[in-house]
Amino acid sequence: MNHRHFRLSVLSVALMSVCSSVIADEGHQNAELPNDPAVMTVTAPLNSPLEIVTSPKTPRQPVPASDGSDYLKTIPGFSQIRNGGTNGDPVFRGMFGSRLRILTDGSEMPGACPARMDAPSSYISPESFDLLTITKGPQTVLWGPGNSAGTVRFERETPHFDKPGVQGDASLLGASNNRWDQNADLSVGSDRGYLRVIGNHSIAGDYKDGNGDRVPSHWNKWNSDIALGWTPDKDTLVELTAGRGNGEARYAGRSMDGSQFKRESLGMRVEKSNIGEIFDKFEAQMYYNYANHIMDNTSLRSPESMGGMGGMGGMGMSMHSGMAMQLDRRTVGGRAMGTWLWSDYTLKSGMDMQTSSHRSRDADNWIKDARFHDVGLFGELSWAADTHNTLVSGARLDRAWVDNFSASGQGTRNATMPAGFMRLEHTLQDLPLMLYAGVGYTERFPDYWELFSPTTGADGHSSAFDSVKPEKTTQLDIGTKYSGERLEGWLSGYVGHVSDFILFSYDASNAQISRAGNVDATIMGGEAGFSYQFTDNLKVDSSLAWSWGENTADHRPLPQMPPLESRVGLTWEQGNWSTSGLLRMVSAQSRIAQNEGNVVGKDFDRSAGFATVSANTAWQVNKSLKLSAGLDNILNKTYSEHLNLAGNSAFGYSANTAVNEPGRTWWAKVNVKF
Repeated sequence: MNHRHFRLSVLSVALMSVCSSVIADEGHQNAELPNDPAVMTVTAPLNSPLEIVTSPKTPRQPVPASDGSDYLKTIPGFSQIRNGGTNGDPVFRGMFGSRLRILTDGSEMPGACPARMDAPSSYISPESFDLLTITKGPQTVLWGPGNSAGTVRFERETPHFDKPGVQGDASLLGASNNRWDQNADLSVGSDRGYLRVIGNHSIAGDYKDGNGDRVPSHWNKWNSDIALGWTPDKDTLVELTAGRGNGEARYAGRSMDGSQFKRESLGMRVEKSNIGEIFDKFEAQMYYNYANHIMDNTSLRSPESMGGMGGMGGMGMSMHSGMAMQLDRRTVGGRAMGTWLWSDYTLKSGMDMQTSSHRSRDADNWIKDARFHDVGLFGELSWAADTHNTLVSGARLDRAWVDNFSASGQGTRNATMPAGFMRLEHTLQDLPLMLYAGVGYTERFPDYWELFSPTTGADGHSSAFDSVKPEKTTQLDIGTKYSGERLEGWLSGYVGHVSDFILFSYDASNAQISRAGNVDATIMGGEAGFSYQFTDNLKVDSSLAWSWGENTADHRPLPQMPPLESRVGLTWEQGNWSTSGLLRMVSAQSRIAQNEGNVVGKDFDRSAGFATVSANTAWQVNKSLKLSAGLDNILNKTYSEHLNLAGNSAFGYSANTAVNEPGRTWWAKVNVKF
C-alpha cells in the first residue's frame, strides 16, 4: 500500500471516529458549553507589543496555514517571499534568513537547499504546536546568537493528567484546489507520565489566480512526532521525542521542484522546578535534526530546457532537462539553563551549542562542503524595582567557526561575537497603559547561504566565504499598550543601524546571484493595532505594519522591503456562533533596489497596491466540536505580493513576472477537542 495513502487513511479514520463519539455524546455535554467559541483571529493577537504569544491551533484567516511561514505571514510585521503554494520564506520587518531565528521546542532545523527551497519554516506544521512566541528585535539573549530581527518559537506544552486518561484534538480541512488537511494530536497518561502522538498530512493541487490561470503550486507533505514523558512528581520532567516527515512541492518561481523534504528529529529534555529558595529551576535539552532534500525538474513537471529564476531559487542556475540534486544537513545542538530568584531579581543563565554539517550527493558519494559550530554563554536579569517599573537586561558571548570543505576553496573562519540589551518597562499608576524602551546590540555570523551560495564576494574576484563579514546590529525598540474596558491598543516601533549588512547582487541578464558583500544600512518601522468592543456582540480590530530600509553606503533603498500593510476585521458573536470579515489593504512599493536582494529573491520591479476581502463563520456545536468555514479573496482579485519569486519560463512566465496569488478560495474545517 502507498505509505502516503495509508497515513491519510489512518488520520481520517481516527478523526471520523472521534467526531462520531463527540456527536453521540452531545446531549451530555451541552450543559458545559464554553462561553467563548474560540473565535477565529483575523488581524493580530493583542498582548505585549514586544512579545506576541498565541496558539498556532487558533485558526487565522485566510485559509489555515500549510506551514510555519504561511502562519507567520498573518501576524503584523511579517511577510513572505512567495513561491506560489507552500514553503515560502518568512520575512520580519524586511529582514530575512538567519536574522530571524525559528525554533521548534528549543531546537533548530536549518534546511539543506543552497537557496532555501526548504526554509526552516517549511518543516513546521503549525497546528501540531501549542504555543507560538515571537520576540521582536535583539531584546533577548536566551535563544541563540545573532537574532537581530527577532526570535520565533513554536512549542509543545507538557500534557498534564490528574488521573489516568486521554486528551487531545483533531481536525479535518477541505478547501478549493483539492486541498485536504488532517491533523491529530493524542495524549494518554497519568500523573506519572504520558505518551503523546502527533500526526498531520496536507495535500493540495495547483491553484488558479483571479484571472482563472493555473499557477503551479501543488504540494503533498506529512509529519509524525512522538513524545514520551516521565513526571515522577509535579516539579520534575524527563521527556524523549522523535519525529519524521516528508513531502513534495511544485514551484511556479523555480526551475526545479522539491521532490523530497525528508525530516528526522530526536530530542531529550530534563526540567526540575522549585529546587530551592534561590536556585529555582534547571532545564537542559539535546536535539538532533536531519534534513534530506531532493530537487529536480522531472518528477513534478515535464522535463524541458529551464531558464529564468533557477531551480535553486534566487541562485538562478540554468538547468537542462532531467537535472536533479540531493543535499542533506545534519544539526546537533543543546542548551542548559538555570533560574535564580532572590528579592526582586530573576536571573536566567546558561550555555548553548550547535554543530551543523552540510553535504551534497554526487552519484553514490556524499561530499561534505561545510560544517558550522557555535558555543555561547548567556545571562538575562530582570529587576522589579517597584510595582510600576521593571528593568530587564541581558548579555551573551558566542564563539563561532566554520570549516570549508568545498572544491572552490578550503579553510576555516571564526569569530567571537558579543550581544546584549537593556530595556525599561513602565506601567502608569492611574491609566491602564504600559510603556517600554530598550536598546540592543547583536553580531551575526554569516550563515550557509551567505558564505556558500554566492558566486563571488563583492569585489567579483574573492570568494564570499573569504570576504563576507559578520553583521553588527544596534537597535532601539519602543512600544506601548493600552488596555481599557472597551478599547485596547498597542504600538511598537524600532530604529536601527546595521554595520556590514549582507547584501546579494544579481546579474541583470540571467537573474543569477553574482556577488555577496557588506554595506552599512539604516532600518526603521513599526507595527500598531487596536480593538474596540462596540457592543457585547460586535467588535472591530485593526493592525498596521510598516518597514523601511536604506543602504547608506550607496544611498539607495534596501531591497526586499515589504510595503505598508493594514488589516481591518469585524467580528460578531452570539452564543456559540461567530462571524468575521477581514479587509486586507497593501500599498504599492516603489522603493526598490533593482537586481539586489537575498539568496531567495531580488527586487525585479515596483509593485502595485491591492485590497482583498475575506470572511468566515464558526459554530461551536458543543465544548468538543467546532465547525467553521470561510471564503478568501471574495472579489476574486488578481494580485501578487511584492516579495515574490519571478515566475519560471518553463511555466510560461517571463523572467521578471511576479507569481499571482490565489483567486476566490473556499474552505471548511471540523475541529474536535477531547
